[in-house]
Order: sequence, then C-alpha cells, then structure tokens
Amino acid sequence: MTLPLAARKALFDKIRIIKGDGLLQSEVDAIDAILNGQTGMKASPKATAFIHGFETLRLVSYKDPGSKNGLPITNGWGTTVDDNGKAIPLGATWSREKADRLFARDFAEFEAAVAELVHERSTTQAQFDAMISLAYNIGVPAFSKSTLLRKHLAGDFAGAAAEFPRWNQNDGKVMAGLTRRRAGERAMYEGRA
Repeated sequence: MTLPLAARKALFDKIRIIKGDGLLQSEVDAIDAILNGQTGMKASPKATAFIHGFETLRLVSYKDPGSKNGLPITNGWGTTVDDNGKAIPLGATWSREKADRLFARDFAEFEAAVAELVHERSTTQAQFDAMISLAYNIGVPAFSKSTLLRKHLAGDFAGAAAEFPRWNQNDGKVMAGLTRRRAGERAMYEGRA
C-alpha cells in the first residue's frame, strides 16, 4: 500500500513511541518493504537451481520411486498436484511450459511458508534457500514441526545444520539421492556452497 508522506511519517513516529526508542535503518527498511508490499524473505536464483538439480524435469508423471505405495504421483519439477490442487494421475503428460508454471506456483508457496516460519529472524540468504529446498522436498507440515527449524529459530545454527542429514529416508529407507541432497542443503545452509 502506498501511504502519503505525512501518513508515513506519522506511522514511523508512532512506532518509535511504541518501541520507546529510535529505529535502526534496518528496521526502517523492513517497515518500508512491508508498506511497499514486499513481505518476507525471497529466495535467490541459487535455490531454484539447486532444487532443479535434484527434481529432474519429467514430462510424464511417475510413481515416487522411494515410497512403498508409489505415492505421491509426481510430474514436472517434483510437482504433486495439478492446476486444480488435485492429485496427478499416473501417465499424465505435460509440456515444459506447464511444468515450469506449476513449479513457479509451488515454489512461491514454499517460499512464502518458509518466510513466515522463520520470520526473517537471524536468517541468511543461504540458510533461507537451503530451508526452502528442504521444505519443498519434505513438505511444509514436516518442516514446520522439525527440530531443524526449532534450532534455527533459537539461533543454534550449528545444531540446525546438523539436522539436515536426518531427513534422508523415504518410508524408513535411507535413499542415496536424499543423502546427497541433504549434504548439499547443509553445505548451502552453512554458506559453503
């Protein structure tokens, strides 16, 4: 929302009174971003490239190779629901454009969910990107209840990084691809990749 200059000044003055102190420039910038409609952290292109490196583009839907029942059926860049939010039928064929569009939809949802969960609290860009990749793979419900997130929010970044390798199983079976992905996410989180 765009506020007239006088209204912006009044808002900032009120925030200073409520805070009982002056505002740091970073706080002014964060408030300005919200007023300009820029809420939450945003992923870097590195996050998309990383996910694409593990979620290989497939244009014909397939069963999850690591799950006992083959679910969820997946297509595109790891997408598990169609345009209408319904499960993808086995054998569905997509164009590259559809796969990219649905990835962008899904990615934006995961990006927003992770941004809301971390509240930008002491989160570097690399940490944010790594957590988006993890959430994209394990789902927001699992990520939101994870020890990794709890440790990150507590500022225990070494402890949070150590949690990535724990997410390398599918249906109780260690998966080599998940082990590699978690190692990459951990390296990204720690700023080594």
